[in-house]
Amino acid sequence: MMNRSVFFVVLLFAFFMAGGQTFAAQDSLLVPFGESGGESATGIWWPEPVAKKAAKVSKSRIAKRDENLRAVRERASVVVWFHGGMSSGHCEKGFVAGADFAELYPEKIVVSVSACRENHWLTRGMIDAVDAALDSVAAGRKVPVEHVSLVGISDGTLGVLAYSVEGRRKVDDRLLMSSFGKFLGEPAVLASQKKMQSGRFRFLQGGKDRLYPSDQTVPWITDFCKVVSVDCELRFDPEGEHDWNYWKGRRMDWIRDAIRK
Repeated sequence: MMNRSVFFVVLLFAFFMAGGQTFAAQDSLLVPFGESGGESATGIWWPEPVAKKAAKVSKSRIAKRDENLRAVRERASVVVWFHGGMSSGHCEKGFVAGADFAELYPEKIVVSVSACRENHWLTRGMIDAVDAALDSVAAGRKVPVEHVSLVGISDGTLGVLAYSVEGRRKVDDRLLMSSFGKFLGEPAVLASQKKMQSGRFRFLQGGKDRLYPSDQTVPWITDFCKVVSVDCELRFDPEGEHDWNYWKGRRMDWIRDAIRK
């Protein structure tokens, strides 16, 4: 019977970002669904300081590098990515989708849990899985994770809203792209929940979203923002489409503004 401990398999990879070469260490975890015995394929992307090339690496340089690494990880804020397609049979979707998202935030710790089939974002088990992954981050850097930011696309935005109400961490920033909050009921009821009264909300919605038409989504978001007592804003793109690639390709300024440094 699996308990709440998390089993690590470490994979290392390198990628290039504008302005220099940055290395991200990726942890691959199997996180339990609460008490159900299921497991979620989860990725954690850690920020690391930019390393300068040296002809010879001394012991003192290695010690300094390790010290810098610990400091960077201890200070880094944490972002949780909620992928779309939460009921699909692709049970490693979060791990794959998280890699693309993590490239946008090399200075942060990015956590991406996989929802799958009946274990979707609105189940208690998946909320527990997110918190178990955050427990793992806290254990790995030896500093508690008390605040997080949440980002979701499509029905991943339901995970953002569900975690905001049911999760154990306080939420700072929320970014919801191509959302359909009507699935969760009346906006005023959800917006009045106590745990919604902190942090910020940023909604990105498109006029050419064929899955979640704007004539249905925009009124719900507008009413939600009127009721919730925190900073809440809808950014509407008349040409906006449903998928992540559109927002990443056309509205990176909106995405970066939604998640503060």
